[in-house]
Amino acid sequence: MKDGILILDFGSQYTRLINNNLCRLSLHSVIEPADIRAKEALSKHNGIKIKGIILSGGAFSVNQDKINFDNKWLNYNLPILGICYGHQLLAKLLGGTVRKTGREYGGEDLYVNSKSLILKNVKPISTVWMSHADTVIDLPIGFKSLASTSISNNAIIGNVSKKLYGFQFHPEVSHSEEGLKLLSNFAKDICKTKELEKWTPDNFFKRIKVKYQKTVGKEKIVVALSGGVDSTTLIAVLRRFFPKDQLVAVYIDSGLMPTETKDEVIQFCDQYDIKLITRNSSDIFFKKLKRIIDPVRKRKIIGRIFIEEFEEIASQENASFFAQGTIWSDVVESGVTKFSSQIKPHHNVGGLPKTLKFELIEPFRELFKDQVRELAQFLDLPKQVVNKKVFPGPGFALRVDGEVREWKVGLVRKCTRIIEEVISQNTIDSEKLMAFAILINVDSSSIKGDEQVKNKNAIVVRIVETKNLMTANFSQKVYPYLEEISNRIIKETNTGKVLYDITNKPPSTIDWQ
Repeated sequence: MKDGILILDFGSQYTRLINNNLCRLSLHSVIEPADIRAKEALSKHNGIKIKGIILSGGAFSVNQDKINFDNKWLNYNLPILGICYGHQLLAKLLGGTVRKTGREYGGEDLYVNSKSLILKNVKPISTVWMSHADTVIDLPIGFKSLASTSISNNAIIGNVSKKLYGFQFHPEVSHSEEGLKLLSNFAKDICKTKELEKWTPDNFFKRIKVKYQKTVGKEKIVVALSGGVDSTTLIAVLRRFFPKDQLVAVYIDSGLMPTETKDEVIQFCDQYDIKLITRNSSDIFFKKLKRIIDPVRKRKIIGRIFIEEFEEIASQENASFFAQGTIWSDVVESGVTKFSSQIKPHHNVGGLPKTLKFELIEPFRELFKDQVRELAQFLDLPKQVVNKKVFPGPGFALRVDGEVREWKVGLVRKCTRIIEEVISQNTIDSEKLMAFAILINVDSSSIKGDEQVKNKNAIVVRIVETKNLMTANFSQKVYPYLEEISNRIIKETNTGKVLYDITNKPPSTIDWQ
C-alpha cells in the first residue's frame, strides 16, 4: 500500500497544480470532488494510505453553503491543509469568523511571525499569491496566526497539536516563492508521506503507450495538428506507438493562424514520416463568424467547425478515434470540473458537441504546458517545437475585438509579427514570453503632418511571462523596446494608437477573449 494525499476540489483552476507540485516532490496524490463522502472516498482509494487532506481553493464564498462538504472528514484525525477557500472553510467549520472583505489579487509579502513545522526553512519574508474575496477574521479555538501580510493578519493559521493548517494564499502557483517548500513541509514533515517514483517524461511515455495501444488496437486515428507544441508532440508520441498507416494528421487551415504555420506542419510530418491531410476551410470560418461579437460564441463556433471538418475527414479515412492535444489549462478554464467556474470555453473543450462520430482520446489532458515541453525534449523533437510560442487554437479570432473580418486578422497578424521581430532583434530572454497584438473595437484619432486623421485603429500590445499558462505576469523586460514597437506599428500599419497591457493573470486571462 502506498502513501498518498487526498485533494478535495472546490473548483479552483489551480487544483491540478497542487497535484502537479506534489508529483514534483515525488509524492502520490488523488483528486476528488469536494462533496464526496468521507467513507466513499476512503473505500474508493483503499489501495492508498491517506496521510493527509488538502482542501483546494474555489470560486464560491464559504458563507453561501453551495458545496455539501462532509464534516466527518474532521473526525479522522488526519492532517488537513486548507488553501484559500479551503482555509476559510476550515476556519468556519471549527468556529471561526469569515467575512467578505473585497477582492484581493496578486502578490503580497508574507511575514513569518511564529515558529512551526509548516514553516520549516521558509524565508522570514517572501512573496505569495492572493486571489480571494473572503477573509478569516476571528480564529477558531486552538488556532493561532503563524504568518501575516500587510492586509491579512491570518495569512497562515494553524492548530499545531491537531495538525490543522490554513493558507489564505495559493502556494501551488509559481508566483508564491516558497510555495513548494510549504507544500513539502505539510506533506512530508507533517503528514509523513513517503516518496514515490518521480514524474518523468519517460515514465509518462511508457504508461500512455500501454494504455493507448490497448485502447486503440488496430483501429485508425485522426489527429488534430495545429502546429503548436501540444498537438505536434502528441502526433510524435502516437507515431512512436503506431505504424504510419494507422495515423492521419489533419491540419485545418482556418485563415486565423500565423502564415508560416501550415508550412511548418508540412515540414514536420515529412521529417517524421507522418501522413498529413491539409484542408483550406478559411471561407467557412469567416462566413460563420460574420456578425459574431461575443467571444464565447466565437470560441464555440470555431470549435464546432473544426470538429465538423475532422468528422468528415475521419469518415473518409474510416478512422474510429480522434486525438487532440488538450492540456489541463484548457480543461479547467472551460469550467468542466464539478465546482469550477467557466473562465473561457476553449474551442477544443467548450466547443465540442455532446455527441461525436468517433471516440475522443486526449493523452495530455492532465498535463501542464511545461510538462508537454519536457516530453517533447525527451522525444528529441526539434528546438523550434520544444520552444514553440503558445498560440491559441482559435487563432487571431481571439485577438480581434468585435466581428472577425479578414482585414482585421491581417492587421493583428502584421502587428504581432512586428512585436516578435523587435523582441528577437534585441537582447531579451524570450523563452517564457507570450507576445502579441490585440485590435480593440475603438476608433482612434491621430495627426498626420498638420492634419487630424480619424478612424485609425487602436492596438493593444500584450507581452506576458508564463511557465504553465495557469498564471502570468506582464513583462517588464520589454519596457525599453515599447517605443520601438509602437513606432513601427504606427508607421507600418493603419494604426493611430498603441497601448501596453499591464495586467497579470489573475485577475486577467492571458488572451483578452
